[in-house]
Amino acid sequence: MTDSFTARLRARFDYWLRTAPPTRLIVSSFLLVVALGTLLLLLPFSTKAPLKPLDALFTAVSATCVTGLVAVDTYSTFTGFGQAVVLAMIQIGGLGLVTFASFFTLSFTRRQDYRTLQLAGESVSSSGLAEAKGLLSMVVRLAAGFELAGALLMLPVFVPQYGPEGIWIAFFLAISAFCNAGFDILGRTVPYASLTGYVHNWYVQAVLMFLIIAGGLGFIVWVDLMEWPKRRRLRLQSKVVLLFSAVLTLGGALCFALLEWRNPATLGALSGPDAAMASLFQSVSARTAGLNTVDLASLFSLTKLLMCILMFIGAAPGGTGGGIKVTTVSVLLVTVLCVARGQEDAVMFGHRIGKKTVYRALTILLGGLGAVAVAAVAMFYNTSSAVSEIDSMFEAFSAFATVGLSVGVTATMQAAAKLVTILTMFVGRVGPVALAISLAGSTPPSAARAVLPEGHVNVG
Repeated sequence: MTDSFTARLRARFDYWLRTAPPTRLIVSSFLLVVALGTLLLLLPFSTKAPLKPLDALFTAVSATCVTGLVAVDTYSTFTGFGQAVVLAMIQIGGLGLVTFASFFTLSFTRRQDYRTLQLAGESVSSSGLAEAKGLLSMVVRLAAGFELAGALLMLPVFVPQYGPEGIWIAFFLAISAFCNAGFDILGRTVPYASLTGYVHNWYVQAVLMFLIIAGGLGFIVWVDLMEWPKRRRLRLQSKVVLLFSAVLTLGGALCFALLEWRNPATLGALSGPDAAMASLFQSVSARTAGLNTVDLASLFSLTKLLMCILMFIGAAPGGTGGGIKVTTVSVLLVTVLCVARGQEDAVMFGHRIGKKTVYRALTILLGGLGAVAVAAVAMFYNTSSAVSEIDSMFEAFSAFATVGLSVGVTATMQAAAKLVTILTMFVGRVGPVALAISLAGSTPPSAARAVLPEGHVNVG
C-alpha cells in the first residue's frame, strides 16, 4: 500500500515537473531552498545561542533572495556551520537553484531535451533556447572565476588582520558581494557594522565594487563583452545596460557627495578623497549589494530618498542584482521621450521596442511601487515609535529591491513587520510579474484568440 502511494506521488511530481511553466518551477525552487535553509539554521550547532524560528526564516529568505537585511547579526549569532549555511543559500539564491540543476543536468547527463533547455533559458534570462546551454555553462564559470579572484585579492588584507580566519572572511565577502547579497561576518567588535571600519581602505572597497558590478551587469552582458574582439558589436541589451549603469553609478555618486559632503556624521568627517570614494561605493552598493562604509541611519532625508531611487532601479536582468532593473527604467524613459516627440513606437539605438515589452515594464514598475507602499506602511506601524516615515520607506525599498541596506528599522521590527518584509523580499527576488504568472492559471485558448473591439479613453 505504501509503495503504491509513493509511486503515485512520484508520478504526479514527475508530471508536474514536465508540465509546470518554467517560471513556476523557478519560484518553487526558491521556496524549497528557503524551507531547507530555515531548518538548517534552527539546528543547535548552527547558532551560538537559541534562535527564534521567525528570525531563522527571515535570515533564510534574506540570504536566498540575496537581500542582506538581517534580524540578527550574522557573526554574533551563527557558528561557522551556520555561516556556511547562509553562504550556501546566498550562492544558490544568487545564481538560482534551477541554474545549478540545469547546469549539472546538461553537463553530466547530456540531456538536451526541450524541457531542460527551456528551464535553462528561463533561469539565466537567455533570449533563445539555442544559446541556453552555452550561456548556462558560462554563468557558472564566470561566477566561480569572479568569486575566486575577489577572494584571493582580499586575502592580503584580511589574513594579516584576522589570521587563518581571514581566509573565510575573504571568501564569504567575495561571494556575498558578487551575488549582491549584502551579508558580512565583520561584526566581531560592533554588530551590524558592515564595512564602516574600512571606509579609509580604498583597496577593499575597489575589489568589492568590482565584484558588485560584475554580478549586477548580467551574464549576457559579460558574454557580449568577451565576444567583442570577434564580433565587434554588442546586443541592444548590453548597450542599454552599460550606458544606463554608468550614468546611474556616476550620477548617484555625485548626488550622494553633494548631499552628504557637509554631514559630520557621514562624509563630513572624512578627507576629500575618502569622501569621494565612500560616495562612489554607496552609489554602487545601492544597486544592489547592501554593504555600507558610512552610517546610513545618519543620512539626510534627501539622501535617503536618493538611495531609495537607486535601490528601486537596481541592476541588470540576468545577473545577481535586484530592483526593477535598469532595462525596465530605460524602456519607460525612452517611451516617454518618444511619445513626447509624437512617435508611436519607442526607439533605442536604432531598434524599435515592442509594445509588449513596454507593457511589461510598466507592469513591473507599478507592481513594484505597490509592493513597496504596502511594505512601508506595515513597517511604519509595526516597528519602534522612533522610526520615521522616510526610514520605513528606505527599508521597504531595500527589501523589495533585495539590496539589504538598512537604517536600523529591521532591528526594531515586530513579528508582523518581519512577515511583511519576508514576503516583500521574496516578491522582489522572483519578480512581481513572474510571481503573478506562476500563481495564475493558464489562459483559456478561447480568451487568447478573442478579437475585441477597440475602445477609446481620453488620458492626460
